[in-house]
Amino acid sequence: MTDTIHLYNTLARAKVPLRTERPNRATLYVCGPTVYNYAHIGNARPAVVFDILARLLRHDYAELVYARNFTDVDDKINAAAAEAGVPISAITERYIRAYHDDMHALGVDTPDLEPRVTAHMPEIIELIQTLIEGGHAYSAEHHVLFHVPSYAGYGQLSGRRPEDMLAGARVEVAPYKRDPMDFVLWKPSNDDQPGWESPWGYGRPGWHVECSAMIGRHLGTTVDIHGGGQDLIFPHHENEIAQGTCAHGELYCHTWVHNSFVTVDGQKMSKSLGNVLLVRDLLAEAPGEAIRFALLATHYRNPLDWNAERVLHAKQTLTRWYSRLAQVEHDETPSSTVPVDTQVLSALRDDLNISRVISRLHEMSAAIGHVQDPVQAQQAAQTLRASAALVGLLQQPAHSALGALRSRLVHEPERVEADDVEKLLRERNEARQQRDFARADAVRRQLDSAGIAICDTPEGTHWRYAEEVSS
Repeated sequence: MTDTIHLYNTLARAKVPLRTERPNRATLYVCGPTVYNYAHIGNARPAVVFDILARLLRHDYAELVYARNFTDVDDKINAAAAEAGVPISAITERYIRAYHDDMHALGVDTPDLEPRVTAHMPEIIELIQTLIEGGHAYSAEHHVLFHVPSYAGYGQLSGRRPEDMLAGARVEVAPYKRDPMDFVLWKPSNDDQPGWESPWGYGRPGWHVECSAMIGRHLGTTVDIHGGGQDLIFPHHENEIAQGTCAHGELYCHTWVHNSFVTVDGQKMSKSLGNVLLVRDLLAEAPGEAIRFALLATHYRNPLDWNAERVLHAKQTLTRWYSRLAQVEHDETPSSTVPVDTQVLSALRDDLNISRVISRLHEMSAAIGHVQDPVQAQQAAQTLRASAALVGLLQQPAHSALGALRSRLVHEPERVEADDVEKLLRERNEARQQRDFARADAVRRQLDSAGIAICDTPEGTHWRYAEEVSS
């Protein structure tokens, strides 16, 4: 590797160089969906974010082992199966297939491993037994619970003190708990619920122990990167650290990476508001590549507001890029020998700075039009495609992609006058100074969609019309 990947580590609360257990091998585990319904846009964001991280790791490391699990036993799954009068597998298989279809449409590569909870009961039971033997868990009334006070480091990931965690936390108060914060590792199942035989009776695992057991089985006792949504920091990932550390006496994970939330037109998604957007419904309105682009336009650690304008901007930008490719390409198959642009790589290695990547792709696309020699223009197009591949864009034949985009493109963007560009840049800089990153990203998207290539430097922000950018 020529440069080191830096990621924001939630545990360190800082952007740090990536550390791996082995020099040329990286391991990545991401908490996947609970499969009782179709994937919504909030489920799609981590899938796309960590797909990009996986692409970067595969570029920089000789080996990557990427695991994203399916939670295929859960109270919501149980309820859906009971209502339909079918085994839980009938529910989970249906929605796993649907999830695969939706993510494939968004250009998300299938991880190396997709472990399912129901296939790992021996590992789960073994992990629980190890915790009991070490004095970190106990059996009570057919339940097994992790004893939180046995782990002194509890709360470091979320930054919460144990004594402050009860307020507002999803903590089940039960008389058999030694401490109110103790959480379930195993619980009993009745005759109408799915379950497995165990030393503590017929039952099923608690949510948190499942991921720890699957990580131990497939990635080892210490994982390099653990990813997931911000909502999983507490209690899920906090509890994972406690279990894994206490069971093995080793660091559970080097780097914790979390993506922020998705809202819809400024509001939290909820069934009561009727604004839960399913990926498959969005795919009826826009090509999957446009939805992927729209998910990328805001940095993964900032909240993302989903709206019609965001999708329109994505379509317009992709239309501009594919149009440029269509003008010069003779062979639309990217060559594996074409190197990725160094600026794109540098931006991705800087905590997946997609804004810089998009700006650079704008420059590269515009520069193609200034190359007079057809062979050099073809090579420039290949470099653009190879570079965009790291974020999962521009991998389709240009003419077919344009057909899909233009069939649902309402209008082409109007040229923004220079005075208006300067005004927008001042607005963006003021938002950044006030740490209003959501507004700053919205302005950036507005400029991107209008074909304005901008570049942030220590001396300030520079811009040009994308079609005027030269090589």
